Amino acid sequence: MALKKYKPMTAGTRWRIGNAYAEVTTATPEKSLVEKQSATGGRNAQGRRAMRYIGGGNKKMYRIVDFKRDKKDIPATVASIEYDPNRTAFIALLNYADGEKRYILAPQGLQVGATVIAGNSVAPEVGNALQMKFMPLGTNIHNIEMQPGQGGKLVRSAGTSAQLTNKEEKYAVLKMPSGELRKILINCVATVGVVSNSDHNLETAGKAGVNRWKGIRPRNRGVAMNPVDHPMGGGEGRSSGGHPRSRTGKYAKGEKTRTRGKGSDKLIIQRKNGSKLAK
Repeated sequence: MALKKYKPMTAGTRWRIGNAYAEVTTATPEKSLVEKQSATGGRNAQGRRAMRYIGGGNKKMYRIVDFKRDKKDIPATVASIEYDPNRTAFIALLNYADGEKRYILAPQGLQVGATVIAGNSVAPEVGNALQMKFMPLGTNIHNIEMQPGQGGKLVRSAGTSAQLTNKEEKYAVLKMPSGELRKILINCVATVGVVSNSDHNLETAGKAGVNRWKGIRPRNRGVAMNPVDHPMGGGEGRSSGGHPRSRTGKYAKGEKTRTRGKGSDKLIIQRKNGSKLAK
């Protein structure tokens, strides 16, 4: 992936670093694989604002992405690499040998004209999808199922990948992008490779208007409000506001939010901070 540094023609472009979209090969999506997507503006069924700081933004269509990779043992040719406004990664349009077209998450290094295939007897090459029990140790994977046949849920954002570190009887042990070590059922399907658009985190917006294009409205700080409006509001002068917390008083930084005694605790070997869960 390549980044594009803008010339300082305006104040908004002085610090802007954008995506050059060097990997993207077409600007027009496949018509049969897009559907209408309506924006709520943060309003509920009664028309009342249920979420703050949402509204406006560019219109966008939803691209139907195949996260299940359930079209087994039928080779597909990569027709194009495309931009998807609904996610940070790029998507790849596949033309299957039987005539069907589908979008998948584009792995890094996948080129137009390449052939990918899903199945249990396929080679663990970039873009191929297979059960983890058929993959060699050390393989980088993404779009990982949590239950067989459910479709990929984990490791789908730009530049991420998990590593297959070990295999047990029923489980595969994965090192997640966060550093967490956890078990996933070994019959679950994953896609080989690292997700595309790895430099996404190096982009710089340059101006507030870029967030408005995304439908994100300005966010007011709690410390700038009055005591009646926020627990961190009020005080003489510029006060820090005490411990960061939400509008309802719930601690915002440092409080553990994971449910105690959650069923999947036994599948987590080591947390991202290096600590092990109590058994």
